[in-house]
Amino acid sequence: MAVMTILGAGAMGSALATPLTNAGWETRLWGTWLDDHLLDACEAGKPHPRTNVPLASGTKLYRSDQLDEALEGADAVFIAVASVGVPKVTQMALGAISQASVVLCTSKGFWTDPNGRIQLLPDAIRTIAAENGALLPPIVGVGGPCKANEVADGKPTATIYGSLDEGTAIRMAREISTDAYCIEPTTDEPGVEVCAPMKNVYAIALGIADGLEEGTGFPHHNLKSAIFAQSVKEMSIASVALGARPETAYGLAGVGDLEVTGLSGRNKVYGVRIGRGENAIEALAAMEAAEQTVEGVPAAGLAMTLAQQQEGLLEQLPLLKAVTAIIAGAEHPEKLVAEAALPQRP
Repeated sequence: MAVMTILGAGAMGSALATPLTNAGWETRLWGTWLDDHLLDACEAGKPHPRTNVPLASGTKLYRSDQLDEALEGADAVFIAVASVGVPKVTQMALGAISQASVVLCTSKGFWTDPNGRIQLLPDAIRTIAAENGALLPPIVGVGGPCKANEVADGKPTATIYGSLDEGTAIRMAREISTDAYCIEPTTDEPGVEVCAPMKNVYAIALGIADGLEEGTGFPHHNLKSAIFAQSVKEMSIASVALGARPETAYGLAGVGDLEVTGLSGRNKVYGVRIGRGENAIEALAAMEAAEQTVEGVPAAGLAMTLAQQQEGLLEQLPLLKAVTAIIAGAEHPEKLVAEAALPQRP
């Protein structure tokens, strides 16, 4: 039986144990130093606190001080920590990763290299490996649209696995797919990796439209539709600037993931709070106090820097600029998103 070690016992890391176990993998789930309370619940037979779904039967659990044990003999490694933790976890696990046949990454975000350049996470992993003289197996970037609780509960799910190595993308799709968890393989790794964090930014804008309805009692569906269309357009433009295919943003990685993220989740909730009249900075502080991480907030700032580092790109991303300004506390968020999303008068 092939062994898959999942690094990160949060919502998505724990959820992946369901399809992996059903696909016949020996599944090991390693928790970081932040995951002890999550593992406590699972070991007590309770549902995972982040998904409210019991962990897949047979999943082997490992604490933060058992990393070597969790990785021993692993055929494949799944990095499933928050994007800010990817560099540290990569360094900690580099020896075992270099021995595996593939490393998969479901983390969504960007990384700033020592020179201040913004990189996609697979490139960050490659940079870290090169700096440490380690050889890496092929990398697979995992995109959406996947709500962790539905994956954990075995509900029908479509996802996209992107790798520069076509054979690896196809092999992982074949070896992990189940009747419910269905994988589309692609060689467009950059497209998957750009859409993954940027859809969180644009989900904030979609939430603002929903919040306007809550605040005024009148729907803003027309505005929300325009925001959705502009979001997908900008994801495609940004992806192409970084070497991706334009159509990737119009499939599962972009449209699909944005749809599910815009329906629920912390990014959408944050946007709703802003749309119904809360100050953006105060709303974020309240959510952080409740341990609700809004991934779109740091992603927006990094995406802005990334766009500024590509000549002529930022001018093509008005909605990204609007959301970033709103996060910083700009007044009249409804006006900013409308101006960015609605067609301009000829």
